[in-house]
Amino acid sequence: MTPDYGASRPPTAPTRLRQIALIARDLDRARYILTTILGTEVVFEDPAVAQWGLKNFLVAIGGDIIEVCSPCKPGTTVEKLLQKRGDGGYMVIMQTTDAAARRRYIESRGLAKVIYYHSHDEVECVQYHPKGIRGGVMPELDSHTPSSSNPTPLESSFSPWHACGPDYERYSATMRRHSHLRLAAATCRLAPGQTDTEAAARQWHEWFGIDRDGSELVFTNARLRFVPGVEGQPEGLESMVLAIKGKQRLEGILGRVRDEGLRLCADGWTDLLGVKWCFILEGEKEKGPGPKL
Repeated sequence: MTPDYGASRPPTAPTRLRQIALIARDLDRARYILTTILGTEVVFEDPAVAQWGLKNFLVAIGGDIIEVCSPCKPGTTVEKLLQKRGDGGYMVIMQTTDAAARRRYIESRGLAKVIYYHSHDEVECVQYHPKGIRGGVMPELDSHTPSSSNPTPLESSFSPWHACGPDYERYSATMRRHSHLRLAAATCRLAPGQTDTEAAARQWHEWFGIDRDGSELVFTNARLRFVPGVEGQPEGLESMVLAIKGKQRLEGILGRVRDEGLRLCADGWTDLLGVKWCFILEGEKEKGPGPKL
């Protein structure tokens, strides 16, 4: 493809943090932990990821998704990441209005390398190589074109999402059953020696068209904050915040964390699959060292 150096930067567009992908050595254990502690359900297992030597599952966080991947063949990128960093974050998957236009701009400027592109029906799916992109995760920027059956892809909480497979009626029902869960925030730690968190947010804003506020990316449904790198700790996804509707449901999650023998801080933080998780009551601000809401 010959770069189109005349492509202008598309304007900032409403962007939804639709999915976060994690990696884990033990996929069955990861499935048990997330479905048991969160009380959610698996919405899909994608057979297509076998082409990359992977297995996965996706669970519903309301209308958004947490995915977990694990290698099923030697020599995969995920296996190398697990050997290097252990369980933890892998991808930040975003939904925008026109992923194809943003791809044309990024490629025309040579900003990032597209490592996977798929266009079908009303969906554009674009994955970018994380090299040179601050935050230590692989960005994916996708879009669903509005249609008569999906008139408001970004605004509707339970709008169709290609990663969940073809059976919208089934997976949207699962999303609705878990509408008391909301992905509210996340934090990415920069590489050791990197301290300019605002520059990191500015890069994502300029390249991917996400609104920002200082060192935070402002999605339509959540915020993602960058924090300085720490010597001896790898860059990547550091934490996530889930907001829970209903005090009884929140207490149930915290109780199941304790029942599983996992460490639970007084302010609602625990470690799951190499990432800090904070569970808060919907409408309350989270405490502690994680993302600000």
